[in-house]
Amino acid sequence: MKAFYAEEQKRHDPKAFLSSGAAQPNPEKPERVERLLAGAKSAGCTIERPRNHGLGPVSGVHTPEYLDFLEHIFERWQRIDGASAEVIPNIHPIARSGSYPASAVGQAGYHMADTACPISGETWQSALWSAWSAVEAAETVMAGASAAYALCRPPGHHAFADVAGGFCFINNSAVAAQVLRKQVARVAILDVDLHHGNGTQGIFYARPDVLTVSLHADPVRFYPFFWGHADERGEGPGLGYNFNLPLPRKSADAAFLEALEVAFQRIRAFSPDALVVALGLDAFEGDPFGGLSVTTPGFSRIGEAIGKLGLPTVIVQEGGYLCDALGENLTAFLTGFGGKAR
Repeated sequence: MKAFYAEEQKRHDPKAFLSSGAAQPNPEKPERVERLLAGAKSAGCTIERPRNHGLGPVSGVHTPEYLDFLEHIFERWQRIDGASAEVIPNIHPIARSGSYPASAVGQAGYHMADTACPISGETWQSALWSAWSAVEAAETVMAGASAAYALCRPPGHHAFADVAGGFCFINNSAVAAQVLRKQVARVAILDVDLHHGNGTQGIFYARPDVLTVSLHADPVRFYPFFWGHADERGEGPGLGYNFNLPLPRKSADAAFLEALEVAFQRIRAFSPDALVVALGLDAFEGDPFGGLSVTTPGFSRIGEAIGKLGLPTVIVQEGGYLCDALGENLTAFLTGFGGKAR
């Protein structure tokens, strides 16, 4: 299997975020890349550098207003007396209507959902190369490969069309799905991250051409809290094209695989032409977030089950944070899926 990654993706290096009101070191570290690269290589992947695809694929799912903000906000922020070294919002609208603030502080609150996505001088380019890795993987699958892996860092599934959040800036899984839509009529996105892919859901919530399915820790007491509940089914033309499977905290392999079979039933009913897997490895029992309890062999079984769907598949890296087994979990998933044979 081909895997895509660019060194520029390591340059984004966020320092902190607020957790339960306390400042903590940001867990979305560049070191994640080294662990994931090792895991992909162990699974037999060949690592290739993506091309620069410009803004076209990214603007397919994000607003120009938001992309302009991401590109220029750090430079503007530095002109504020006493501003923090990274762009971090301190005010958020309780409703987003037609008005749009002119100030950098106001726009940061408008376009950033939380404090977990600080923007530095390197963030824009890192996020672009992350998205271009997903584009390259999608184009590889469109060209005939049965599967491809995009080592996307920073991750993307919490990014809405015009909002960053949860370590995410550009929604790489959504970008991949939109690229696939150039060639096929229907795409399914299966999100197996610990956290609900709220940004992905939001981008496609009113669309019937992309089915969004997410397995995740129940958000009633877990991030992202306000999205990911079972009654969120889509709206307008997209009603019935969003499917959430929230799991009780600490659910392990058996419960996850049981829910996965329910997800497959919905995916088969949709009959997609291609699949995007938003691969979070933070459902692992030893991940720092500690929400679910999937084991390393469990990831192999998850990969194997998804591979048996037999769909052209783009695997997009989402979460999975620093722990001894991070690379091993990726290897387990990819080899389970069929990484060495594809």
